[in-house]
Amino acid sequence: MNRSDLFQQILKKQSFLCVGLDSDWDRLPSHLKSLEDPIYEFNKVIIDATKDLVVAYKPNTAFYEAMGPKGMASLKKTIEYIPEDIFVIADAKRGDIGNTSRLYAKSFFEQYAVDAITVAPYMGSDSVKPFLEYDGKWVIILGLTSNGGSKDFQTLELQNGHKVYETVLSTAATYGSADDTMFVIGATKAEYFENIRKITPDHFYLVPGVGAQGGSLEDVCKYGMNDQVGLLVNSSRSIIFASDGANFGEASRDKAKALQQTMASILQARGMV
Repeated sequence: MNRSDLFQQILKKQSFLCVGLDSDWDRLPSHLKSLEDPIYEFNKVIIDATKDLVVAYKPNTAFYEAMGPKGMASLKKTIEYIPEDIFVIADAKRGDIGNTSRLYAKSFFEQYAVDAITVAPYMGSDSVKPFLEYDGKWVIILGLTSNGGSKDFQTLELQNGHKVYETVLSTAATYGSADDTMFVIGATKAEYFENIRKITPDHFYLVPGVGAQGGSLEDVCKYGMNDQVGLLVNSSRSIIFASDGANFGEASRDKAKALQQTMASILQARGMV
């Protein structure tokens, strides 16, 4: 999916919502666990309940890898079930030397046919560029993350006066372009968004942290939105685990709908729809 297609989906659905399919076995509704493939069946219900409200799904691969080959089969079936007009992100946070990154890219872009993959840039350009060799695919680089430990490195000030995350953004932006590269920017770091937009004015950001982690959607949009929206705001646990009963699909839809309606109001206020 290219940038124009993604933007058109945002306008069509009046939504820039991404739902994280962090399908934790321990939190699945108990009535699903006797089925042949509980993870896939859970994901199907979530997708059916929310697909008209979202523009992206983001399965975190750890929840599938932890279950071995059966879990990876569930992941592949889930990806194949997602409608073609919805952007699919493999949240895998890969990052290694060039020949290894090339094989990670081959795995996720060819075997699983996702649109994008999250990548850790710590090893530099040769850990990122192999993912950019695939036309129509995206790399989503960790920029400033929402976890508490992000302060250990990302916000440290360098001798040149720049912070580590600023150097990551400005350098990694040169690896590709705003048409094939996004950045992960945590919603819990909303006070940084204005500065981040100055460094990467045209890029899309994948924004986790709205919902269970307490990030403010309004602040993210106020400081982070650009003229093509430029945001994919992710919510995972607060949507997919809104209920552990037989009504979990309806409950997930209610949570997703509330976020989508807020997003629609923000887009309308900005004259975008």
